[in-house]
Amino acid sequence: MADSWVNSRVNSWVDSARRIGADLHLDLSESSGPGGRRAALTRALRDAVRSGRLAPGTRLPPYRSLAADLGVARNTVADAYAELVAEGWLTARQGSGTRVAERAEPLRRAERVPRKAPPRARGPRHDLRQGTPDASTFPRAAWLASCRRALQQAPNEVFGPGDPAGRIELREALTEYLARARGVRTEPDRIVICSGFAHALRLLFGQDRSGGGGVLRGPLAVEAYGLSFHRELLAAAGVRTVPLPLDEDGARVDRLARERAVLLTPAHQFPTGGPLHPERRAAVIDWARARGGVVLEDDYDGEFRYDRKPVGAVQGLDPERVIFIGSVSKSLSPALRLGWMVLPEGYVGDVLAAKGEREAWVSVLDQLSLADFIVSGAYDRHVRRMRQRYRSRRDRLVAALAGHAPHVEVTGVAAGLHAVLRLPPGTERSTVKAATWQGVALDGLAEFRHPDAPEEDTPARDGIVVGCATPSEHAYGAALEALCGVLPPAEEPTPGE
Repeated sequence: MADSWVNSRVNSWVDSARRIGADLHLDLSESSGPGGRRAALTRALRDAVRSGRLAPGTRLPPYRSLAADLGVARNTVADAYAELVAEGWLTARQGSGTRVAERAEPLRRAERVPRKAPPRARGPRHDLRQGTPDASTFPRAAWLASCRRALQQAPNEVFGPGDPAGRIELREALTEYLARARGVRTEPDRIVICSGFAHALRLLFGQDRSGGGGVLRGPLAVEAYGLSFHRELLAAAGVRTVPLPLDEDGARVDRLARERAVLLTPAHQFPTGGPLHPERRAAVIDWARARGGVVLEDDYDGEFRYDRKPVGAVQGLDPERVIFIGSVSKSLSPALRLGWMVLPEGYVGDVLAAKGEREAWVSVLDQLSLADFIVSGAYDRHVRRMRQRYRSRRDRLVAALAGHAPHVEVTGVAAGLHAVLRLPPGTERSTVKAATWQGVALDGLAEFRHPDAPEEDTPARDGIVVGCATPSEHAYGAALEALCGVLPPAEEPTPGE
């Protein structure tokens, strides 16, 4: 019964559309050639039929409707229709309106040479690259529930232009969460939503609309090891980066000099691992106060710690001297493109000006969904669950190396989603090459070293960076086995030792 009612309604709508005539888009400005508006309309209609955009039997709009849509006189449309009827492109019958003629042979499109699809690049058999969580663990059901609640409860103004700072619901949720989980001191008005860390860098260092400099200017001090992508992004914006030496206590902030800002990963140095020493955390704040500078705190995986107490954000020491940047790319998925900047009060206006009134913002519906995901407690539950899973992954990696390659030192595993495997001198390049041959994707430590880092300050060491989180659970065991198979053997002692 229900199906027949639906079918009758559909048929009624179709019949109604046929009686009224199809909605028709014609751009007379693109129709080139001599003549006035009538000639332009005639050519546009003829081209639409010839190309197949107007199929045989399609009923055209009445003169009055099409004339109103195109802003031309009614007689102009009537004359164009009459000319095309005379040519055989259209037919006109009393009570049936004007339609595209039914041709004996439909127009044939020019034959096209079939385009071969480009060969798909074969991915690695075992993906141990750093930087991404296990995609199979995305909390689909919980996220869908948050999406539904957010959409049902969203006020009408949500679907308007919006606020460049981001939805207030998400900024309020982040204010509470970051204070509780990361020790961040802020207010909703000091948070600006962005699409991730790279977007934050572009807003802070990119050029403004007048062609001038960004919110911040270089030189910018960075850790001697870090993502080359960030350095390239900064270089493209004309920002010179100055490498800071690293040791077991983190970045040597005592080497800061005339730089205007410093970029740090204090919760878990990327990629070498380890938190910034408490004395250096205090020292970098002292430097910022004395220099009038600012600290950029990249909290890229601050939620994931295993064998140590939580390390709070440096921002909590002085909210007016630290820009705290975070995202859900490690905790949920990089596909969401959701991040945030917690700004000193004096930077908020400049960042919003850089973002612009019609910037390509993060989807408002995604912002509302994340706000609900946090407030409902689903985000905390997901992070706790993933912390346990990634700790188990870390333990399996350490155990596999202890059994198959005890000569390889594992570092940086007290927190985060990756580990650094220290290799015998001179073996990094050959190990990465062997891994590629065996279908194991991973990164060499040298890929992250700043090209200007002096050897005497931060000696280069051979190693590989292994992502513990990237493979799915069922593929992780095979990935570890393949990894152990490409590691170099232990150095044999020289005779007489």
